[in-house]
Amino acid sequence: MNRNAIVGCILGTAVGDSLGLPYEGVSPQRAMRLLGPADRHRFFFRRGMISDDTEHTCMVAQSLIEAGGDARLFSRRLAAHLRWWILALPAGVGKATARAGFKLWLGAKPENAGVFSAGNGPAMRAAIFGAAIDDLTLMLDLVRASSKLTHSDPKAEFGAIAIALAAKHSRDHQSVDANVWLGQVVDTAGEAAAELVEWLRQAIDSVTTKESTKAFAQRLGLDRGVSGYTYHTVPVAIHAWLSHPADYRRAVSAIIECGGDADTTAAIVGGIVGAAVGAEGIPKEWLSGIWDWPRSRLWMQNLGDALADSLAGNAPTKAPVINPLAVIPRNLLFLAVVLFHGFRRLAPPY
Repeated sequence: MNRNAIVGCILGTAVGDSLGLPYEGVSPQRAMRLLGPADRHRFFFRRGMISDDTEHTCMVAQSLIEAGGDARLFSRRLAAHLRWWILALPAGVGKATARAGFKLWLGAKPENAGVFSAGNGPAMRAAIFGAAIDDLTLMLDLVRASSKLTHSDPKAEFGAIAIALAAKHSRDHQSVDANVWLGQVVDTAGEAAAELVEWLRQAIDSVTTKESTKAFAQRLGLDRGVSGYTYHTVPVAIHAWLSHPADYRRAVSAIIECGGDADTTAAIVGGIVGAAVGAEGIPKEWLSGIWDWPRSRLWMQNLGDALADSLAGNAPTKAPVINPLAVIPRNLLFLAVVLFHGFRRLAPPY
């Protein structure tokens, strides 16, 4: 039973996302002067809110419940959730995901909606597959369906596969073996993913020498922060996971220190480590500090339980839904807070 891994992955994604959100787009050097260390929520009056990274993970979980192990039905259900999600005016949505959502409204089939982009959209919602699905073949089919829905560049798919396999390895092994995990990535993605595999090998070698995640990112040329390119995001996220595979606080703090796309990178790392440590392994003050609605912390907990029940065959199991009337005003409030942070960055300290 993967209940602890599923709930831990969803909540771990949410906490990492909400902690990293104020640091998004800020260089590591400026972030320390402007915000200080990522040791508490700093988004909204010492509270955190979730962004698209967590929302997509929740939509994946809902779709997994509704699909009942059918990859094609899963693709259709996730496409339906994505269509309505786009209409709710989400802030900060990636260009490729937004274009894919509009293509779906224009009648594109899920397998043809993806835009040729190597962004990290598929990777940000991939950890839940590894936390939830036992059957490796089915898990990979689901990851590929999720990736192609928004991103048609194979690089985006390879990055998502690496993250899903990391979450699966994380929840299946008390002691992480980086080389075993990498072997799975190689066997699954094949020669076409040789560039990513080389980046991942460098991450493993760096962890072996005790190099910090921030130093590793800087050595890759990401001294201004980790970009949204999946071949930048995934290796650095993997480095943070391998450096602290059972220490949620240190893993998430390490990735946020790298700057850049900090909400997404922290959400990915939080999901992977959360699959290993469960909700109990996430710092309580970080977990209780999430202030959001209608996707509240309790709602996400119930979603994880429902997915676990569904996979265990406890019928009937329905996917928890959210109040659609609450989403737009919530998103407008979220946008207002994001704009406040944007204007705050115009002022010192620089």
